[in-house]
This record gives sequence, structure tokens and C-alpha cells, in this order.
Amino acid sequence: MFQGVILGAIVFWILCSSYLNFTQKLRIFLQPWVNHHVEIGTDFVLQIQSYQHGFLDVFFSGLSCVVSVPFYTAFLPLLFWSGHGELARQMTLLMAFCDYIGNCVKDVLSAPRPPSPPVRRVTATKDEEDNALEYGLPSSHTLNTVCLSGYLLHYVLTHTQIQGPYVSYLGVSLACLFVALIGLVDKQIDSFVISGLNVTSFWAALSFLLLFAYPTPELPTPSFEYHTAFNGVALGIVAGVQQTYHQFHHDAVPRLFSHDLTIPVFMGRMILGIPTILLVKFCSKALAKWIIPVVANTLGIPIKSSSYIKSEKIKQGGCLQKLLPKHEVFDVDTGIRFVQYAGLAWSVVDLVPSLFTYTNL
Repeated sequence: MFQGVILGAIVFWILCSSYLNFTQKLRIFLQPWVNHHVEIGTDFVLQIQSYQHGFLDVFFSGLSCVVSVPFYTAFLPLLFWSGHGELARQMTLLMAFCDYIGNCVKDVLSAPRPPSPPVRRVTATKDEEDNALEYGLPSSHTLNTVCLSGYLLHYVLTHTQIQGPYVSYLGVSLACLFVALIGLVDKQIDSFVISGLNVTSFWAALSFLLLFAYPTPELPTPSFEYHTAFNGVALGIVAGVQQTYHQFHHDAVPRLFSHDLTIPVFMGRMILGIPTILLVKFCSKALAKWIIPVVANTLGIPIKSSSYIKSEKIKQGGCLQKLLPKHEVFDVDTGIRFVQYAGLAWSVVDLVPSLFTYTNL
């Protein structure tokens, strides 16, 4: 019942917001106030940057890499394959939720970043250059860093016997920030993923609708690409865990440093698993690049591609084009990116653990 209500509410929101042009109206109303605070806050940013030091530049550059896509490609599998499946799946869902909400707010407001110069931007890596293209307010990397560190700390405090006045103070502070989201992920969503009905079909429909519910920014930014990738990861994790929970992800699975999962065995898992998930990601991308344009052209859905498919391979026209709004063209890159990351995440929790079983790892 609740699944139909949620999906129906999202469809209703998509239709109403498109018809009423809600995003643009809200942006026009709030953007002057946001721009004013960006201007008056520039001096404060410059004061902070007056403490410039080479070590800080290296630190923030490293932090940018730590919460990048390559990092999650290795870090989340490490958690799943070391026996911490509960931590890994709940952290993934929390970061996906916060990433979506944060990027929606950011692209609705389309708040400018402080002008550079005089504000200095650290763009030593390609990831940092891409992040600089996002609108103001917390970047995707900031959202992921806060969720990652906050949830790791929450997990450690709730699963260990660490005590003390500083720990209590930290726990209270953390609870004020994360109690609502963590409680939602810990209890309702996680139990639904493990033992709910129609989980995979519902999550697939939810992921598909969330792509259309995402607000259109004033100018194109990488934020939607980041959300699409994490949306695909969440779907792959949910689908894989729901199907194989009692085989590979229950609470009694061996954990790292235990008698059943030693360091050599874990290293063997990494050596076998990492190349496998990268191969699945490559195959998923190639398959999506072939299937999605064929299906779209068969249905007559107008599509475009900015990077994945050559323009001469894209055909336009068809019966459904008459039913779509004029000049409405769908970016096929979104579907390709979504499928490749969903395939990668599914292989982490389903395919690779099956290989571990066959190889006695």
C-alpha cells in the first residue's frame, strides 16, 4: 500500500511541478536572498583563506580524492567483503539520500560560488575541477564526507564499549545532527530492504522516478551526474542484498580478523573482487550503450548524448515523439551512467560473494 502511495506522490509532484514551473518560481523568490548572503560572506571566506598553507592544500586535495567515485568503488566493497554488510548498505543508502536532497536544494537555488579571484579555489585534481562547476552550498563531496564520517562514528559508538565524557558529548552532538536520518535508515528502510515485499521492483520504479523528479538547474552542472551514479549504486545494492541476504549478508557472516576471515583470505577476496566489479561495470556500460538507444529509437523517443554515443548513431523521430512536449529530448547518458553503476553495485553484493563461495574465500 505505502509503495503505491509513495510512487503516486512522486508522479503527482513531477506533473504539478512541471505544469506550474515550481522550480523556477521558487528560484526567483529565494535567489536574491541567497546571492546577498554569498556576497556578504565573501570577506569571511577570504579571512579563512588568509591562513593559506601548502599542507592544507594537499590535505583538501587528498580529501577530495577520498570521497571520489574511485574511492567508493574500493571502499564500499571492502566493507561488504570484510563482513560489515549492515554498515555498508546503511551508509550507502544514507549517502544516496543526502546526496539527492542536497543536490536538489543546490540546483533549485542555483546559488553562485564566491567570485574567483579573489577567492582561491583548489583545483589540483580533475575531481576538484569538476566540483568547482557545481553551484554553491555544500558540494557533493562535502555531503558525502559528512555522511561517511558521521555514520562511521555513529556505528563505532553504537557497536563498541567506548565510554567517557568526551564520547558522551560527541554522541549527543552527533545524535542532534543524524538521529532522524540514521533512525530512518537503520530501522524502516533497512528492514524493508532485507525482508520487504516487491523490494526490487519498487526500488527500480523509485529510482526511475527520482531521475525525472530532479529539478532543472539554471545552468548544467555535474550534480545530476553524481546523483545518477549514486542512485544506480543504491538500486544495485538493494537488489543484490534483497536477493542474497540470507546467503551472504546476514548478521552471522564471518568478519575480518576472525578465525573464518583472516587477512590472507581477505586479500584474496580483494584480488578477485576488484577486477570482477570493474569488468562488470565495463560490460554494463557497453550493454547500456547498445540497448538504451535501440529501445529509445524503437519507441520513437528523441534522445541526445554528450559523451557516450556518437551523434551519427542517434536517430530521431517516431510515434511517441508526438506525445512528448515540443523540443523535449532525453539525455541517453543518464540511463547509461545509471545502469553501469547499478551493475557495479549488484556485482559487489551478489556476483562477487558467489565467486567467493565457489573459490572458498
